[in-house]
Amino acid sequence: MGAGLLLGTLLARTRHCLGPAPPWGGGAAADSARACSSAPARDGLEGPARRRSYWRYVRRLVRGAPEPPYPRVCQVGDPALRAVAAPVDPAQLAGPELQKLVQRLVQVMRSRRCVGLSAPQLGVPLQVLALEFPEALFRACAPPLREARQMEPFPLRVFVNPRLRVLDSRLVTFPEGCESVAGFLACVPRFQAVQITGLDPKGEQVVWQASGWAARIIQHEMDHLQGCLFIDKMDSKTFTNIYWME
Repeated sequence: MGAGLLLGTLLARTRHCLGPAPPWGGGAAADSARACSSAPARDGLEGPARRRSYWRYVRRLVRGAPEPPYPRVCQVGDPALRAVAAPVDPAQLAGPELQKLVQRLVQVMRSRRCVGLSAPQLGVPLQVLALEFPEALFRACAPPLREARQMEPFPLRVFVNPRLRVLDSRLVTFPEGCESVAGFLACVPRFQAVQITGLDPKGEQVVWQASGWAARIIQHEMDHLQGCLFIDKMDSKTFTNIYWME
């Protein structure tokens, strides 16, 4: 199919979906045209209007909206991050959908070089999280930092329907970041030691008692399952953009 014919078909499909424009020039078709145009729109309550590429709109029209689990991390403002995650149905354990979710969690976590990721961060409102602190990331941290934060590497661990129990209620405060609040850090108090229990992707019971750095990661990811971000628990005076010196 030629490019001109394809574009004509897409435009016709767009007009069909949006309906004919009313004689006064408003309506859904006109609003959509403004939203997809590279020309600046009028600023509104949501802030300055964002320029959008027409070809990006056409590409989205052809491919359709992406489906979760996304190959990217949802950013703060996405409603998926504020929803309370639902438990995974036991009938779904070891099923293809759960396995796909776990694979995507691990893939995105490793590609972003982060140490934990939850299903809501990929747009899936289920109680699933992945944790990993590989040797390479551990060695990349300076020895004084490792000692101060009680860092120890640990292998990949995936929890389905996890539950948290506090083992040591002493609060330890250190800077913390999040892939869903990209580019920012703040000091957050966390319990010194916790126990996490749940199921692995095969439905087997797993238990992990952790302290220090690992306990912090567990608590951070468990918060995601409750629709909570680190910015809800941070010391607001320590909230920092990591690029502020550039």
